[in-house]
Amino acid sequence: MTAGITITRTFAAPRDLVYAMWTTPEHFSVWFGTDAVEIPLDSVAMNVEVGGDWKATMHLPDGNQINWVGEYLEVDPPARLAFTMTDDPSNPAREPVTVTLVEVDGGTEMTMTQSGGNITEEQYAQTIVGYNAFFDVMQKLLAAQV
Repeated sequence: MTAGITITRTFAAPRDLVYAMWTTPEHFSVWFGTDAVEIPLDSVAMNVEVGGDWKATMHLPDGNQINWVGEYLEVDPPARLAFTMTDDPSNPAREPVTVTLVEVDGGTEMTMTQSGGNITEEQYAQTIVGYNAFFDVMQKLLAAQV
């Protein structure tokens, strides 16, 4: 069984801007959903402090919704952000996510790790596909702002 995933991407953007993608509702609502999934800005709430909560609602093309919730565990701008997340708010099990941002030549290296073992190996495989699509949108969003 897989205990989690790690994805590393390098963006041609300053570290503080990449950090803002994770912590600003106006940015998060654009990239987290991709072009196919809408996340209305008014559904996103982020209390970015240790112990603060966050939420976002995805509106899927088939008419279904996914309600994401979580709590911030570590907030160290612009280097590191750790939080929990789930798409089942009634279930106390949460997947821990850590985002580490390192300045590199020409931009920022982002390493995102999601672990916890609360989902199946198949779900982790689907999660990798989803995050890579999200990060493709994030890359376009960053390029438009640099």
